[in-house]
Amino acid sequence: MGETQLVVDTGPDFRQQMLANDIQWVDAILMTHEHNDHIVGLDDVRPFNFMNHQDMPVYASEQVQQQLKERFSYVFETINKYPGAPMIRLHTISKDAPFGIKNFTIQPIEVRHGKLPVLGFRIGDFAYITDMKTIAPEEFAKLEGVEYLVINALHHKEHRTHMNVEQALAFARRVGATATYLTHASHRMGLHAEVQAQLPSRVFQAYDGLSVQVSL
Repeated sequence: MGETQLVVDTGPDFRQQMLANDIQWVDAILMTHEHNDHIVGLDDVRPFNFMNHQDMPVYASEQVQQQLKERFSYVFETINKYPGAPMIRLHTISKDAPFGIKNFTIQPIEVRHGKLPVLGFRIGDFAYITDMKTIAPEEFAKLEGVEYLVINALHHKEHRTHMNVEQALAFARRVGATATYLTHASHRMGLHAEVQAQLPSRVFQAYDGLSVQVSL
């Protein structure tokens, strides 16, 4: 309970992830964007409401909040709300302003998923970016000095809205982090051991259940 525990996105396996890692407390959820594979598990915050006796803070852009209210309208009812519905407290964030959660200062980083704006997050020397195809120079500048980088690499072929492996490796070289982890891989990526064997030093193919310790 003394540690700060943050979750980025609530994908379809959010419940399984929390159970597998024995997570009993979540201080806040940070939302990157509104695609279903990043928000559809939101209903499963209810056990945390019951266990921790409080609303779940969810930090998201205005655009993402609007989508949450449309797709999970029963959560945000103000009249005759069902008593078993998730209890969520929304906080508005944008690329323009860092924000604080307990002992952490979080810097949003806007990238583009095709034309869709997506927020990545930097906490100290750690940065997490998913569903990126492009990034503006002023947003890339926010990554200066990052030591641990998580970025998306969908697979090996060109894709309209995601980086492929070649593009992700080029991006990793630009950032120059001590360690880079490739995430958001599709089934076309290949077997983990085969992919890892082809990656340069200091770049790692992420996998379900991976745990990385960093100093923040």
